[in-house]
Amino acid sequence: MQYKYGKEQSDYSDFSSGRVFYSVPGHPAFPVRLASEIFQRCVTHREAIYGISTPSVLYDPCCGAAYHLSVLAYLHGEYIQEVIGSDIDEKAVTLAERNLGLLQRDGLDKRIRELSEMLEAYGKKSHQEALRSASVLKEKLFALTEKRSLTTRVFQASAMDGKEISKQIKPKSVDIVFTDVPYGQHSHWRRTEGNPLTSPIGLMLDALLGILSPSSIVAISSDKQQKAVHERFQRIEHFQAGKRRVVILKPFELLEHNGRF
Repeated sequence: MQYKYGKEQSDYSDFSSGRVFYSVPGHPAFPVRLASEIFQRCVTHREAIYGISTPSVLYDPCCGAAYHLSVLAYLHGEYIQEVIGSDIDEKAVTLAERNLGLLQRDGLDKRIRELSEMLEAYGKKSHQEALRSASVLKEKLFALTEKRSLTTRVFQASAMDGKEISKQIKPKSVDIVFTDVPYGQHSHWRRTEGNPLTSPIGLMLDALLGILSPSSIVAISSDKQQKAVHERFQRIEHFQAGKRRVVILKPFELLEHNGRF
């Protein structure tokens, strides 16, 4: 793929998973540069298609530890008013709450105290570097929240359970969905009762329809074997990034409802 926005390699070390942000041992983090690129493409499509540039509600139904959601809020918070994550795994939700908590001053201050205690106890260079990065994030957070607060929320649900998702999120309120769906040895789709699991991404897209706003964009990252295809969504663009396939969609039905399709 050719980057449209992150054309030059930047230093994202302050956002490294496991430094200030909490990580899941053994699970590789989503690349920061790629996450930034995908999100900026979503913002651009939303403005080009709908003529809307207001801050969005960002949601990930397979958020895991919500690492890339948290990073995106720090990098592009001016385009985000609320961050919502959900996951079927209870442990992932707990970790996601901690990562999204770093988008609040109290949460980041708590993390700084943890890192200070670790540095005092063990004196490791990694803890010293983490404290330096936390100071950088604190400056960014102050700048981000100076004019308005950033709301965050996490809940437990299957990405394919539209009823549960709709209980937690208001109808037609989500503007951008950005999700890295399960694949490979580190994560996988789970069967649920009455769900044959014939097309997990298709079932996820079904589950999202009720909560998508009339100006919504959906970005899905998956392996090359999974197809992000649904009769009620139109593909805007797709590209390969290493082993990942990224597809960006817009819902047909909502466009028809607005008279724009």
